[in-house]
Amino acid sequence: MRKWIIIVVILGMLGWTGWEFYDSQKASDTEDLQGITADPNADTSDANLPDVEEGLEKGEMAPDFELELMNGETVKLSDYRGEKVMLNFWATWCPPCRAEMPDMQKLHENKDVTILAVDLFDTESKIEQVEEFIDDYGVTFKVLLDKDSEVSTKYGIQPIPTTYMINSKGIIENMAFGALNYELMVQELDKME
Repeated sequence: MRKWIIIVVILGMLGWTGWEFYDSQKASDTEDLQGITADPNADTSDANLPDVEEGLEKGEMAPDFELELMNGETVKLSDYRGEKVMLNFWATWCPPCRAEMPDMQKLHENKDVTILAVDLFDTESKIEQVEEFIDDYGVTFKVLLDKDSEVSTKYGIQPIPTTYMINSKGIIENMAFGALNYELMVQELDKME
């Protein structure tokens, strides 16, 4: 019985993720992101952006934050302006997070994207648990620790994994609530500037 409940929950999450992508693709076909175009030689400073409000919706500027990497180095989201960013919120104990991690690693190895994986560290029992997970899954992209849940609270993270696809101007192009597979990641990445 327990096995069936888990299967139903996973299928529900996959269905939800599929619906979110369908809905977001439909919306992206009719929306214009205020004329923002990808120019690799363009100045990516905030001064040259159109009047885009900060927020958590598609077409809004992703809220900036500062967190530590596993090695203790501090980084900001804004450090990656000029690059496409996949911002993913996850935890080691989350089965859908475990399921999408190999596909995130494959994306990191095969595509031009910066992956920032924010671990909800306050839900972990110890740092060694995160280190072991990273080693077991062969993760080589950036893993950030949200030790005080400040960033996950700022982003209103409810289900995990939750992913924000952020273009080179720092603007949210899509969100996904639930695990993504490699094909969906590539599809969303290809739509970005």
